[in-house]
Amino acid sequence: MAKKKKMSLAYQPIGFVLGWSGGWLAGLAFRKTWTAIRHEEDAPDALDKDRGWGEVLLAAAIQGAIFAVVRSAVDRAGAKAIERSTGTWPVGEKGGRD
Repeated sequence: MAKKKKMSLAYQPIGFVLGWSGGWLAGLAFRKTWTAIRHEEDAPDALDKDRGWGEVLLAAAIQGAIFAVVRSAVDRAGAKAIERSTGTWPVGEKGGRD
């Protein structure tokens, strides 16, 4: 049990870097996706007065889906890499952020 606790603490900086990188990658993927869908570079913001409800909610749904998928992929890949290199899963039994 102590080994798992130590590994979890050791994984935190790695998890932070992976999370930051994943956020950057997800943002890039969302911008590319929005440009492909709507042929415009700027996605609507919730407070953008000139955009309608449908467009704002569509952008939010797409952005949320992309961020969730990228976050899960990056977290999983990082955990699997730690497990392969150390033989120990980096978080406790339940694991995860939620």
